[in-house]
Amino acid sequence: MDGMTQKEAGAGTGRRVSEARERLLRTAGRLFYAEGIHTVGVDRLVAESKVTNATFYRHFRGKDELAVAYIGSVDQAIRTQLDTLTATDVPTDAVLRGIGASLVEQIRSPGYRGCAFLNAAAEFPDPDHPVHRAVVRHRDWFLRTITGLFAEITTDQAEHAGRHFVMLRDGAMSAGYLGDPVLAGETLLRGIDGLLRIHSARAPEERPVATPAPVTDIDCSPPAV
Repeated sequence: MDGMTQKEAGAGTGRRVSEARERLLRTAGRLFYAEGIHTVGVDRLVAESKVTNATFYRHFRGKDELAVAYIGSVDQAIRTQLDTLTATDVPTDAVLRGIGASLVEQIRSPGYRGCAFLNAAAEFPDPDHPVHRAVVRHRDWFLRTITGLFAEITTDQAEHAGRHFVMLRDGAMSAGYLGDPVLAGETLLRGIDGLLRIHSARAPEERPVATPAPVTDIDCSPPAV
């Protein structure tokens, strides 16, 4: 059975079972992002993960459940990265500029195919579908996080600034795939700079412009395998 131990074959829940699940998830992340969720079938996922059909269905009831896990893995990676960043003493405006700089790096990277969350939502437009709900959960969290950062500068119109930032991000990620990634990145950074200047001016005291934080890997795409 594709080199599995007895634990992989179902006699237990040991480490090697976990490895099989992770292989499936890594393969799904690579193929779903590059080619689309609907395009990739279970047979191909099984073959490229080097597992059996029985192993696949032991971990996932079907491809939709694997797709939810894929979205969840990208979501968790971004949450961990931002949690680590916001736990530092980096100024808040530098954090926001740094997130923008990281997005620009992603947009310009080889193999970039847009935002994994927006792509998945387009494939699953039904708001009640588990994949669509997973995308919405991530976006709700991201908006709350960005809004909270703007509120640290000043609470005056922080919600408006948060929504504006997310819309800039969405537009840049789409334009970077469909058009010129360099121009999309430059436009995103100018937009964030302008938004921060306007929002900071609402604060009781003028704040100095901070150097962008050294942010990396704030990716809305699965990590490279």
